[in-house]
Amino acid sequence: MIKTFAKYYKPYKKLFTLDLIAAFLVSACDLIYPMMTRVIVDDVQGRNLRTLYVFGGTLIVIYIIKAGLNYFLQYWGHVVGVRMQADMRRDLFKHLQVLPNKYFDNNKTGVIMSRIINDLMEVSELAHHGPEDLFISLVMLIGSFIILCTINVPLTIIVFAFIPVLLWFTSIKRLKMKKAFMETRVKTGEVNAALENSISGVRVTKAFTNTEHELEKFHKHNNLFKEAREYAYKAMAEFSSGMGFFMDILDLVVLVAAGYFVYKGKITLGDFTAYLLYIRMFLQPVKRLISFTEQYQSGMTGFQRFMEIMNEKPENEKDNAVELKDIKGEININNVSFGYDNKEHILNGLDLHVKEGKMVALVGPSGGGKTTLCNLLPRFYEIENGDILIDGQSIYDVTLESLRKNIGIVQQDVFLFTGTIRDNILYGNPDATDEEIEEAAKSASIHDFILGLEDGYDTYIGERGVKLSGGQKQRISIARVFLKNPPILILDEATSALDNATEYLIQKSLEKLCTGRTTLVVAHRLSTIKNADEIIVLTDNGVEERGSHKKLLNTGGIYSELYNSQFKDKEAS
Repeated sequence: MIKTFAKYYKPYKKLFTLDLIAAFLVSACDLIYPMMTRVIVDDVQGRNLRTLYVFGGTLIVIYIIKAGLNYFLQYWGHVVGVRMQADMRRDLFKHLQVLPNKYFDNNKTGVIMSRIINDLMEVSELAHHGPEDLFISLVMLIGSFIILCTINVPLTIIVFAFIPVLLWFTSIKRLKMKKAFMETRVKTGEVNAALENSISGVRVTKAFTNTEHELEKFHKHNNLFKEAREYAYKAMAEFSSGMGFFMDILDLVVLVAAGYFVYKGKITLGDFTAYLLYIRMFLQPVKRLISFTEQYQSGMTGFQRFMEIMNEKPENEKDNAVELKDIKGEININNVSFGYDNKEHILNGLDLHVKEGKMVALVGPSGGGKTTLCNLLPRFYEIENGDILIDGQSIYDVTLESLRKNIGIVQQDVFLFTGTIRDNILYGNPDATDEEIEEAAKSASIHDFILGLEDGYDTYIGERGVKLSGGQKQRISIARVFLKNPPILILDEATSALDNATEYLIQKSLEKLCTGRTTLVVAHRLSTIKNADEIIVLTDNGVEERGSHKKLLNTGGIYSELYNSQFKDKEAS
C-alpha cells in the first residue's frame, strides 16, 4: 500500500524534492542557533562583545532565510498534497464509473461520497506533512546527536537511551489509534449516508409527518459517530499525554545530569546552555514524530479505504473485445439464467429471439424478470449461464462502450441531473446542435412547454429535476433517447408517469422512433403495446405466452386476463 501511495508523488517529484531541500535547510538553520549561543555565552564571559554583534547579525540573516523557506514549505508543500489528493479523487471517480451496478446496489451513496471527500482530505495532509516531518525529524535527531557528542559523549548516551522507551510506547499505542481512526471513518460514512438519504426524502418525510422518526434515525447514527470520535480522541490523548510525560522526564534528566557535569567541571557554562537548547531541539523532532504517527494513522486509514474501492473489480471486458458497429438489431437470448447476488433465479434458462426492426413487448406480473432482462442486454449485470447475441455476435465479445452506445434506454425511474433542461437532453448526444436538441424535444412533445418557461432550454430544474412534474421529467428523458437515436431501444415503463392525453402524443412519437429499429418495451399499461409486433408474457416460469395482441386476447390466457382487468370498465362504458 505504501508503494501505491508513493506513486502519486511521481508527477510532482521536482516540487516534492524542493520541499525536502527546504525542510533540510530549515533544520540546518535551527541547528546553528545553539552552536552560536554556546560561543556567545563563553565569549561574553571573556568580555568579547564583537562576537555578540557578528553572531547577532548573522542570526537575523538566517531567520530571514528561514522565514522564506517556511513560506515555501507551507504553501508549495500543501500544494503537492492537494494535487495528489485531486489525482486520487480523479482516479477514484474514474474507477467508480466502471464498477458494476451490483457494487452500487450494495453500497450507500453517502458512504461512497464520504470516501471520496472526507477520507482523502486526511490523505492530502499526510502527503504533505508526512515525508516532510519524517525527514526534518531524522535530520534534527542525527544532527543534534552528532553535535551533542562533541560536547559530552556520556551525557548524550544518557539522553538518547530514552529513545527505545519512546519507540516501545509508540508501537503499543499506534495499533489502538489505527483501530480508532478506522472506526471513525466507517461511522463518518454512515452519518453521511443517513444524512443524504434523509435530505433526499425530506418531502416524503413531511408528507407522512415522520419528522420525529427521521430525527431518531439521525440521532442514532450521530451518537455512533460521536462515540467513535470519542474513542479516537481517547486513543490520541493516551498517546499524546504518555509521550508528553516521557519528554518531561527526559527534560528533567538532562537538567539534572547536565547540571551535575557542570558542577564536576566536565562541561562549561556555554556547553550547558547549548546542551539545554539542543535538547529542546531534540524534543522538537520527537514531537514531530508524535504528530507524524497520529497523521500517518489518520491518513493511511483514509488511503486504505480509498484502496478498498480501487481494488474492487471493474466491469469485465475481454482484452480482445471488438467494436460493435453497423448493427441491424437482431437479438438472440439463449438459455439465460440470472439471479441477483447469486440468490434464487429470476430468469432460468430463458430463450428469446427478437427480429431486427421489430417491437417486442414484455408483460406479466411483477418479479417475472421483465426489467431484469432489459438490464442484461446492455450488460448492467452479468448472466450466470447462457449467452446474449446481437446480430449473431455475443455481447461478451464486444466493448461495453460500443454496446451501450447502440442501445437507448428510457427507464421507469427517471433520473435527471442537477442543471438545465438543455444539459439533460444533451446527455443523449453531447455533440448535438441546438437545432437537434429542439427537434428531439418536439418529438417527445416537450418543446412547447420548454418555450413557455422564462429561461426556455436554460431553465434550472433543481436536484434530480425536483422543479418538474413526473410527466415533464419523463418526456425530457424520452427526448434524450430521441437525441441519441440508437438502433436498439429499451423502453422500461416509458410512459408510466404520463396522463392519457400526453401518453397518446408520446406514443405517436415512440411509434415513429421505433420504425426500423429493434425495440424492447416493458409495459404495465397494455394500451401502449397493442401495435407491438410480438407480445411476450414473462412469469416466474419463463415465457408463458407469446404472439400479437389480437392472438393473445383470443387465447384467453394470462395476457387476456391482464388486459380485461385493465379495460373492462372502459369497454363497458
